[in-house]
Amino acid sequence: MALVATVILASFLPIHGKAAELFGYLTNGAIALLFFLHGARLSRETVIAGLSHWRLHLTILLSTFALFPLLGLAIDHGLAGVLTPALASGILYLCILPSTVQSSIAFTSIGGGNVPAAVCAASGSNIFGIFLTPVLAGVLFSARGVGFSVSVLTTILLQLFLPFVLGQMLQPWIGDFMRRHKSGLGIVDRGSILMVVYLAFSDAVATGLWKQFSLGALGVMVLVDALLLALVLAITTYGSRWLGFSKEDEITIVFCGSKKSLASGVPMATVIFAGQNIGAIVLPLMLFHQIQLMTCAILAQRYARRLKPGTKMPADDIAEATTPARQAKAART
Repeated sequence: MALVATVILASFLPIHGKAAELFGYLTNGAIALLFFLHGARLSRETVIAGLSHWRLHLTILLSTFALFPLLGLAIDHGLAGVLTPALASGILYLCILPSTVQSSIAFTSIGGGNVPAAVCAASGSNIFGIFLTPVLAGVLFSARGVGFSVSVLTTILLQLFLPFVLGQMLQPWIGDFMRRHKSGLGIVDRGSILMVVYLAFSDAVATGLWKQFSLGALGVMVLVDALLLALVLAITTYGSRWLGFSKEDEITIVFCGSKKSLASGVPMATVIFAGQNIGAIVLPLMLFHQIQLMTCAILAQRYARRLKPGTKMPADDIAEATTPARQAKAART
C-alpha cells in the first residue's frame, strides 16, 4: 500500500529542481545506511554455519543468479516485439537480483522448512548480489548502454559495499542491538525504498512515464511476471526432489530460490542505471514483488498442511532459531 501511495504521490506531485537534487543526496545517504544495517545485522556465525550445507546453498545461488537470468534472456528474446524496451529491461533486471531475506525466512518457517539454512542462504544471496548483480548487469545490458564502467564500480563500492563492510566490522558490538530492534530499524529499510521509488517515479513522470505504456502493455508485464515466477517455482520444486533433497530443504530452496529482493533491487537500480528511466525499470520488480508474496503465502500454507496435527510450527521458534548460536548449532546438525 505504501508503494502504491508513493507512486501516486510522485505521479501527481513529483519533486523537481533543487528540491529533487537535495532529496537525491538524502536518498543516497539512506541507501548507504540501509546496506550498513544489513552488514551489522548479519552475524558471522550465520555465514560460517551456512557453508556446511553447500549443496543447498549452491542450488539456491544457481537458481537466483543463473536460472533466473537465463529465463529472463529467453523472455527478452521471445517477447521483443510485445514489451517496450524499458519494461523488457526491467524484466531482465529483476532476474539478476538477489533473493529476499525476511520473506524467504518467514515463508520457510511457515511451511516447515529448514529455517537456519534459509537464514544463511537468503543472507548469502544478498552478499553475493552486491558483486554479482552489477557484473551481470554489465554483461547483459552492455548492448543497451549500461556497461560495467569504472564510475559505476566506484559508486557501488562507496555506496553499497563499503557501508556493508563497516556494518560487518562493527557487528560484534552493535549486532545484538540491531537484531533486538529489528522492527524499529525496519523503518530505514522501508523508508529508503519509498524514497528511491518517489525520486525515480518523479523523474520518470517528468519524462512522460505514463504516456509510454498502454494498459495492454502493463497487463502483459503482469502476465510475464507471473509466468516467470511459475516457471521458477516449478523448476526449484521438482529440481530439488530430483537432486534428492529432504522435504525441509526443498521448502528452503523453493522459497529462497524463487524470490527477488525489492529492498536491494530498487537502491541498486539507482546506481547501475544512473541517468536512465529508473521508474520504468523498477516497475516490473515492484509488481513481481507483490505477486511473489501472494503466491508464496498460499504455497507456504500448502506446505504447512503436511505437518501432523499438534506438531509445533517452526514459526514458533523462528526468533530463537535465528540467533547466531542456534543458527550455527542447527546448521552443523
